[in-house]
Amino acid sequence: MARKKEVVPAGEFKQGCLALLDRVASQGLELVITKRGRAVARLVPVESGSEREQAVLAELRGRARMLVDEESFLEPTASVAGWDLDGR
Repeated sequence: MARKKEVVPAGEFKQGCLALLDRVASQGLELVITKRGRAVARLVPVESGSEREQAVLAELRGRARMLVDEESFLEPTASVAGWDLDGR
């Protein structure tokens, strides 16, 4: 979901910092703070851990691929490594 963006000059941000922080938190607003017309910072609301996790997973979805066949993938790791777990 795209956030609403707003550009704010640094002087205006300095004057209304607390009110702008409240707007970012309550409205999900993204502020781009500029100095002499050039973007210098971006202020975004904090995402919860699960929101961030979902965003990362969505970004990765469809990018992975198997390098071995399914049978090899499912074969127990112990036998591949030559470990004898029964003999301990």
